[in-house]
Amino acid sequence: MLYAGLAVLAGLAVLVWSADRFIDGAAATARHFGMPPLLIGMVIVGFGTSAPEMVVSVFSALEGSPGIALGNAYGSNITNIALILGLTALISPIVVQKSVVKTELPVLLAVTALSAGLLLDGSLSFSDGLTMLAVLAAYMLWTVWMNFRQAGQGAETEAAGDLPQMALGRGIFWLVAGLLMLVLSSRLLVWGAVEIAQGLGVSDLIIGLTVVAVGTSLPELASSVMAARKNEHDIAVGNVVGSNLFNTLAVVGLASALHPMDIQADIWQRDFPVMAALTVLLLFFCIGRGGTGRIGRSKGLFLLAAYAAYTVYLISTAF
Repeated sequence: MLYAGLAVLAGLAVLVWSADRFIDGAAATARHFGMPPLLIGMVIVGFGTSAPEMVVSVFSALEGSPGIALGNAYGSNITNIALILGLTALISPIVVQKSVVKTELPVLLAVTALSAGLLLDGSLSFSDGLTMLAVLAAYMLWTVWMNFRQAGQGAETEAAGDLPQMALGRGIFWLVAGLLMLVLSSRLLVWGAVEIAQGLGVSDLIIGLTVVAVGTSLPELASSVMAARKNEHDIAVGNVVGSNLFNTLAVVGLASALHPMDIQADIWQRDFPVMAALTVLLLFFCIGRGGTGRIGRSKGLFLLAAYAAYTVYLISTAF
């Protein structure tokens, strides 16, 4: 049990660090090969913040632990809304722009509804995975087209403004090294999580929903808190919405496409409804007069209380 706990801690630490190195290397390499800055900002950054969840879920599914695979994805979505946005709102009330309410959040709700339909038969098949990946690709293509149409070159520069500048050789090195460390650390994390679940006599789903989900959400937590401290409210909210889209479509889609899996009853009866309810609640929290909403400290406290209640319930029913 001790070695398993150390494996989880080490795996999480290296996972988060290597994801950051991977995204830097990928962005720098893409820039050198002429990839448009807008695409770098959307695809590389969007993929990078969900890279920990993606790699962990893929290896969990391949190794026969669907509980960790799905618990990690849906648990991260719950963590992103309730814990991360809750903490962020406590630090600095979040102003939500009209575009988030009109476009991004309705898309996230539609994607959540699509996932619910795919889960109804109690399994996620190869075709289900391809469907989710196809929807993600279509959404990203549509978003890129809209950005080019509405903002032109100005939107491109803004989308990639915070990406690092580095030489091509260094970029390729961190691209390869970061990906390798992502894979190795995720395998270490999955092994430790499974061992802990077996040692404590709880399901791997519980471990995936708690320890693994929070750990793989650390990049989103760090970036959202820093954005709030700098009053970059759009980044804080957009980061969470974008990450949840990637988790729901890319993480679950890739895992099920590579290794179809059965759905545990608890996911459909408990965890998915919580995720869906929080997504709907987030939309209501973001709706304001004049099209601009605000997530204040009272709403932040409510989200944190909801996360605490959910976590306590998970732990109380785990044994």
